[in-house]
Amino acid sequence: MRRARPLTARGAGALVAAIASFVVAHQAGIVELVYFGVLLLALLAVSVVSLFVARHTEAVTRSLSPDVVAVGRDSLVRVRVGLRSALPTAPGRWDDTLSDGLAGRAGGLFPAIGSGLRSESTVEVSYTVTGRRRGIHSLGPLTVTATDPFGLVRRRFRLGTRTRVTVAPAIVDLSALPRAAGEAGGMLQTATAQLGQGTDNLVARPYTPGDSMRRIHWRATAHRDTLMVRQEEQEASPRATVVLDRGALRWGSEALLTPGVDPAFETAVSTAVSATMRLVREGYTVELVDSDGTALWDPVTGGETSDVEALAAHLATLTTRKGDDLGRVAVMFAGVLTGPVVVVTGRLAAEDAVALAPAAHHSSLPILLGVGSAAAAVEHARGFGWHAATVPPESDPARAWGVAIDRGVTHVR
Repeated sequence: MRRARPLTARGAGALVAAIASFVVAHQAGIVELVYFGVLLLALLAVSVVSLFVARHTEAVTRSLSPDVVAVGRDSLVRVRVGLRSALPTAPGRWDDTLSDGLAGRAGGLFPAIGSGLRSESTVEVSYTVTGRRRGIHSLGPLTVTATDPFGLVRRRFRLGTRTRVTVAPAIVDLSALPRAAGEAGGMLQTATAQLGQGTDNLVARPYTPGDSMRRIHWRATAHRDTLMVRQEEQEASPRATVVLDRGALRWGSEALLTPGVDPAFETAVSTAVSATMRLVREGYTVELVDSDGTALWDPVTGGETSDVEALAAHLATLTTRKGDDLGRVAVMFAGVLTGPVVVVTGRLAAEDAVALAPAAHHSSLPILLGVGSAAAAVEHARGFGWHAATVPPESDPARAWGVAIDRGVTHVR
């Protein structure tokens, strides 16, 4: 799409001079002024034509590094424009269009292009964008404001199409759990049964047809006078669960339709994914679920932090939903003993704390974070055994997390 722009100051002056030449030539009878006016008009016409034939766009591509932008984080955008030019062109200006969910200064000098239709020139420009709001946003189209070689006419070219950009929730660095990961069932205390290849005093079992000769445990074979092989290593990975309450009753009505618009729910999503990252770093296999038990992503194995980043990108479009299933959290853990359970909810009521009470007794470390919850309701939950804190909307959840795991319930200001 191309749209005409006004003449430059120099071009407007040339047009005025041409008209004045015709007027004065007619009144004063000076023929030379007619020639001068025609020359100026011809020069303007050539300038206009040159803008139509000077640049031919071959392709416009964008790349981001990293390719997923987190809220509050930067990403480098590189824009490559393939151009062919029949005539040399003067430098211009480029601007890339940013949607509301992105911020940055996307503009600068567009370099001059040499002539030659048989050869393609590639122009690369770059800028930095910052994620402002979670969701799927766009970059583009690229706009180039160009002038002719004489600087008389200015035109604006829109090049390429829009590029979709994923803005993920912010992952905040949370403090470590209050005791060593192994004491709560983390990676340091991974249960090991029937260990495999290793030192000579590992558990061995009798040889069975099909076992590899490389696994023969020679010391045990000599001791028992029969072939023995090292047992396969089997590790029981400790598990943790993060529950994100999406019930619309506890969040703003706008969060039901569009991601990134309700400050409280945005804080909750960031808190949930940040808690997942912390538990994964502690060595837990973590499952992120809704309050009705629906898995929001595949379980993330302990230590696989890159999978948490993929989870964050998946949550870019997450919204709230109708219904209230917070009371089902206790049912999810009924009859089982599990590792840490982190519940992230919104405006907590006293009856909600009562409904959640049984779940606290089935977890080695029950943590409850209420975004925008009243201190009294969170203290009520603390009385049932939860490590609880309230998280103010649009705040860093790191402080509330520290309060919850260290001192129990405190209202974070």
